[in-house]
Amino acid sequence: MNLKLLGAFAAVALLAACANKPTTTASGAGAAAATSGPAPGSEQDLVANVGDRVFYAFNKSILTATDKATLDRQAAWLAKYPQVQVLVAGNCDDRGTEEYNLALGARRANAAKEYLIAKGVAASRIKTISYGKDRPVAQGDNEQAWAQNRNAITSVQGSNPQGN
Repeated sequence: MNLKLLGAFAAVALLAACANKPTTTASGAGAAAATSGPAPGSEQDLVANVGDRVFYAFNKSILTATDKATLDRQAAWLAKYPQVQVLVAGNCDDRGTEEYNLALGARRANAAKEYLIAKGVAASRIKTISYGKDRPVAQGDNEQAWAQNRNAITSVQGSNPQGN
């Protein structure tokens, strides 16, 4: 027990010693400190700090508790950046007809949109599209790939300067 605890402390100390602190360079009056990470309110910010997608079961468009938690974070992020407009794209795996998958993708995108609206995001800020099975994120004909392709992906589409 004590050996495990000692090992854990050693690992934390090693990680702390290796941590890099960003350096700032002043090149004159009013020089700003260098920043790292995605720009606030950007697509990269959404992906890195909130999560941009929710996943669905086979032939379903029902949101799970995990999906709702992701959409709750998206709604809070959108409240923080009221000028941002988004596109929610519904996607399917490659099984089923083109027509069926386009309709299912639309139901998935709309399920995510309706949840965001219920959380206070203005409907005018959210557009939806269905790509059906035409834009897979994972290649392969197995359950792991199919599960990754059954999703709704939220992406930043632009900003409304008035925040309306």
